[in-house]
Amino acid sequence: MIVRFNPPTGWPQKGRAFNHGVVEPQGRRVHITGQVAWDADGNLIGGDDVAAQAEASFENVKHILAAIGGRLSDIVSMTVYVVRADDIPAVQKVRAAYIKSEEAPASIFLVTPGLVSPDLLVELVPIAVIPEDRYRDPPTEMQTV
Repeated sequence: MIVRFNPPTGWPQKGRAFNHGVVEPQGRRVHITGQVAWDADGNLIGGDDVAAQAEASFENVKHILAAIGGRLSDIVSMTVYVVRADDIPAVQKVRAAYIKSEEAPASIFLVTPGLVSPDLLVELVPIAVIPEDRYRDPPTEMQTV
């Protein structure tokens, strides 16, 4: 079981979906490459709308985890990159829609001058731990050697 905690000396969350500490359970640790607002053909989703891009990025993470028996609640740590600091509240709002506060990972938001493509506004880099009883190996056609 994932243990999430917030010591009394930590700053207040104020409705933001994060916890100061997360203790990983036993299970399969999964490092997910940075997820952006690209569809399966590599096309941008959301244009200049950071909320739409964040939603697409969370959907990509959700699909990756589901392929091996995982859930968003299995995320223990997440780094979020945004290009525009003013977009942080919009991304936090989307994040709160996908991740319940009581299931939130330890996390960090970073403002960066750019991502791999100039059209991208947000990138999510999660680490999850999937319990052994739910974990399943990715289908052979998904695996690379």
